[in-house]
Amino acid sequence: MKIREIVKVDSKGRITIPLTIREALDIRERMTVLLIADKERKEIIVSPIPERAKLIELTIRVEDRPGVLAELTRELANKGIDIIATKCIVLKRGEMGECYMVVDLSRSLITNLRELEEALQKLEPVREARAQEIHS
Repeated sequence: MKIREIVKVDSKGRITIPLTIREALDIRERMTVLLIADKERKEIIVSPIPERAKLIELTIRVEDRPGVLAELTRELANKGIDIIATKCIVLKRGEMGECYMVVDLSRSLITNLRELEEALQKLEPVREARAQEIHS
């Protein structure tokens, strides 16, 4: 179900998230949210973040073929990693793609960035994996 609301940006660049959307996403006062801007599509994704979240930004270069995204998400799920946002693009058709993900490690079997990168690089389609912590 999608909820659409139109809001105005104030003089300081702020918007107010309408009550219907805050209630639907369980966004409360003083809660942290992740904003991801997609310049090409001219959109902003707003994702509520639990207080205990350990957010990681992943950039993964992969072989471009069917099923690669499924392999990545299955590996992350098997490690207890929660995917907050993802975007994959083809860099060269049939050869190379790149996935950008924001993930939460707070309930994961993985405890550090190096371990995460190594686990991803063991996957057959992965050419390169970089992980970076996001500080709120």
